[in-house]
This record gives sequence, C-alpha cells and structure tokens, in this order.
Amino acid sequence: MASRIADSLFAFTGPQQCLPRAPQVAHARLSPGVYALRPIDLLLRGHTHRRRTFLVPAKKRGVGCIKAVAVPAAPPSADSAEEREQLAESYGFKQIGQDLPDNVTLKDIMDTLPKEVFEIDDVKAWKSVLVSVTSYALGLFMIAKAPWYLLPLAWAWTGTAVTGFFVIGHDCAHKSFSKNKLVEDIVGTLAFLPLVYPYEPWRFKHDRHHAKTNMLVHDTAWQPVPPEEFDSSPILRKAIILGYGPIRPWLSIAHWVNWHFNLRKFRPSEVNRVKISLACVFAFMAVGWPLIIYKVGILGWVKFWLMPWLGYHFWMSTFTMVHHTAPHIPFKPADEWNAAQAQLNGTVHCDYPSWIEILCHDINVHIPHHISPRIPSYNLRAAHESIQENWGKYTNLATWNWRLMKTIMTVCHVYDKEENYVPFDRLAPEESQPITFLKKAMPDYAA
Repeated sequence: MASRIADSLFAFTGPQQCLPRAPQVAHARLSPGVYALRPIDLLLRGHTHRRRTFLVPAKKRGVGCIKAVAVPAAPPSADSAEEREQLAESYGFKQIGQDLPDNVTLKDIMDTLPKEVFEIDDVKAWKSVLVSVTSYALGLFMIAKAPWYLLPLAWAWTGTAVTGFFVIGHDCAHKSFSKNKLVEDIVGTLAFLPLVYPYEPWRFKHDRHHAKTNMLVHDTAWQPVPPEEFDSSPILRKAIILGYGPIRPWLSIAHWVNWHFNLRKFRPSEVNRVKISLACVFAFMAVGWPLIIYKVGILGWVKFWLMPWLGYHFWMSTFTMVHHTAPHIPFKPADEWNAAQAQLNGTVHCDYPSWIEILCHDINVHIPHHISPRIPSYNLRAAHESIQENWGKYTNLATWNWRLMKTIMTVCHVYDKEENYVPFDRLAPEESQPITFLKKAMPDYAA
C-alpha cells in the first residue's frame, strides 16, 4: 500500500487543467446580468458543491466577467492585459504570460539566446562548489554551537546549503558543469551523497522531466491527481489529500523512495549505471551514518543529518512545485503537447530572498533552464535577461509569497477534462479537513 500511495502521489495521469470562477463586485461599465470576477476567491473560501455547474465567461477565454449560464466553465485564461493582471494578482503572480503562438518552436527561442550563456567556465563552476562546501560547513558549525532555541535557524541554513550540493549535481547531470564527462559523473555522485540521493537514477528520470515537461503521464515531476486515483479507495483518497495538502512541502521524500531505488523502473541500458549509484549511496549509509552515530549518538544523527536533510526536501518539494504548478498552467496529453509552450509558458520564474538564491545557485531562475538544460547555473540570469527582452510577454513571473503557495496547496489538486485543477474540498468535502485547515491557517499575503 505504501508503494501504491507513493506511486499515486507522483505518477499521475489525467486530463487538462482548469479552474472554476467566482463572482465579485461588478465594474460600472459591465452590462446587466454580467458580473466582475476574481477566480481564486471561491476556491480559497471553500466551495464544496459536488455537481460541476459553473458560470460561463462572457468572452471566450476572459476572466473579467461572467454570464449566469449553467454550463461547464472555460479554462482560467485571459485575453487582455487587464485580465491577465487581475488573474496574476489573484494567484500571487507578478505576471501571467500571453499564450505562445503555436508556430513558435523551442529552437526559435534558443536561437535568440547569446552564445556566451552556454559556455562552461571551470572557475565559476568550482567557485559554486566552494560556496556550497563553505556554507554547509558553516551550517554544521552553527548546529554544533547554537543553543536549542536557535537550532531551527541553523537547520534552515544548513538544509538550504546542502540544497546547493543538489544543484551542483544537477548541473553535472545536464553536462553543464565541466567539459569532462568523468569529472561530472564523479562530482555529481559525490554532491548527491550527503542527500543519500542516487545520482544516475535521478539523472535518467530528470532527463524525462525535461523532455516531457507538463505532459500528462510522462512528466516525472509533479502531476495533477487523476480522478480515477482519487476515487479508487477511501484510504488512498485520504493519503492523497494529506500528501497534496499539509505534507506537500516534504512529498519529494516519497518521490525519492519510489522513483530511484527500483531497478525495474529503468531501461536495460541504464541498469548498470543505476547499480553503481545505488552502491555509492548504500556505502555512504553503511559507513557515514554509523560514524555520525558513533561520534554524536542517535540524537546527534538527527541533529546534524536528518534535520538538514528534511530542510533540503522542503526546498526540493516547494521549488519543483512552484516551477510548474499554477491554476493557469496546463498539463496536456501527448497528442496536444507543444514543447515550446510547455517550456516557456509552462515554467515559472520565482524570485526568492537573496541568501536562498546564492546558496541554491539560482535554480529558481528556471525558465532558461527549461529552454536549454545545457546553460550552466551561473549563466541563468544572463539567459533570463535575454528571454525577457525577446519573449518576456509570454513568461510567468512571481516573487515568493504566501498567496502563491496558498493557491498551489489549496487549489491545484485533481485534474478534470472540462476544467483544470479541481480542489479536493469540492469533490470530497467531508474528507478534506486538511485543506480546510490550510485555507484558514495560511496567510493570503501577496508580494
């Protein structure tokens, strides 16, 4: 059952996403019977009708007004700048991009990037290693010296610092760390060891995420919950609600367990490299953990390793969540999927506090990384500036804020063919107390 729950929480299938709308105070210029709209309000307050009858937009895809007609709702997109601005404000975004034209290809976008952003600089690459090693060592020192009431701050710093190790391994996996593949394999494997993350299994699965970003079934990162999984059994439904609710910021742990240690999930050509990575991880656990326990005891293992590791998984979950999850960003079946739209329109640039950006090597400057994973992390900002100059009107931009997280965690749940994301508390209100709690407990502040 545990394996099934983990599989259900991370390997979902389902139709396209959409979001119901909520009436608000009408603008003076609107016609009688037509009402102004802020789409997120009804969902954040907790609309729980099981029957899917909604109000239809007056415009084909507008969100500014609706007519009182009981037919299925259109997707929560917007045609005008004003409508996109209203939608962005309600979701916690700075900007919601226009739809990218169908005839634009990923190569068209890549061709506008300066050649310099693809260049590997060994000095900058090893400087990032120095930053992560130094900040992680500082974090361990803080944990050792901090009084108990400051330990949460020390754990937060150390968990963020060790996330930098992951980003270094991430660059190695994308061949953007060094021109020497052997160096990349060694550095990537070593960088992942403190996280007990097997490097090669992660690399194989992550490559598929880039090849199939926001493609239903095939994307190996976050997917909407399919209705058939949600309705399959009461026990699984409760597990999914908890997983996509309060424990969602740590759900990458289930992904780590479920996707990276089972040889049957890999192609025959991948298995030998997977075995080497697994051997390295198990060796670290067999040698490193006992050494930690021998030196500082079980509680010391919790204090120095487990708590920073949980901090890393917090960032792993929330970063990947924010990068591709929003009510207006669609997952599409393979026959409707468009690479350029998925990578440019379907990826979010989110600004975090500077210390997080530095320790995590700009991993949240994420749009250029999805245009080309070969761009080294230290060149992502230059690539982002170029994308903003040439394609800025199509990009989704945010600064981390509570409204953004509240929208994702209380709205973006079950997939529906005629809508987008359907919240748990609309489909199973009597079992959705965790979502009700989040709606009441999470602030609604926007940046």
